Amino acid sequence: MKSPAKTRRIIETLARQHPNADTELRYRNAFELLVATILSAQSTDVRVNLVTPALFARYPDARALAKATPEELEPQILSTGFFRQKSRSLVAMAQKLVAEFGGDVPADMEKLTTLPGVGRKTANVVLGHALGVPGLPVDRHVLRVSNRIGIASSEDPEKVEAQLCTLLPKEMWTLASDVQILHGRRVCKPKPLCDRCSVRKDCDYYLSLGAKARKVAAPVGTRARKNGPRRVHTTRR
Repeated sequence: MKSPAKTRRIIETLARQHPNADTELRYRNAFELLVATILSAQSTDVRVNLVTPALFARYPDARALAKATPEELEPQILSTGFFRQKSRSLVAMAQKLVAEFGGDVPADMEKLTTLPGVGRKTANVVLGHALGVPGLPVDRHVLRVSNRIGIASSEDPEKVEAQLCTLLPKEMWTLASDVQILHGRRVCKPKPLCDRCSVRKDCDYYLSLGAKARKVAAPVGTRARKNGPRRVHTTRR
């Protein structure tokens, strides 16, 4: 794993590459983000954002949602997938918010994770983005990017969260998650686009490639300067 100083420099470099990194879920308050994040499991942010405007118009807060039944909720969130399980979790979550927290979303990891449908990743999303509490959500993109670069070494989300939180100051936790998620979606995909990566020179995966593979993965402009102008052949018909 990298040192804290190098890890911070890597995250800062990724932040410059993805300057507007943030959660792509649309929300106006902590309750809406909590609902949207629960819906985003096994779905996409784009799909969730299509569903939530009508959902929040009908259930604007925890007290309204707590009065619903899962059966009433199911057709409204059908397109997000796993709608039966999500409906049960959302209603139970809202009921517990009302019964134990006065309808407010608690700004505390331990309390948040007692809510139905809420694990550490969901709690960290809400804490870091809506409640101003440092949180580092670890999803499949953060797992892939952090392990490839070498700033984490585990396939266990909780262990990766702990490793990254140890290496980075608290004020960078949410940023570190956001930039790695965007990097994983746009650049460090399952089949990585190393030529577009701003931190490839510090990336364990890139450095593990053979010289020939690294040359192929080098930025197009760099290849052109080293190899001379590229000739384009055309065939007349």
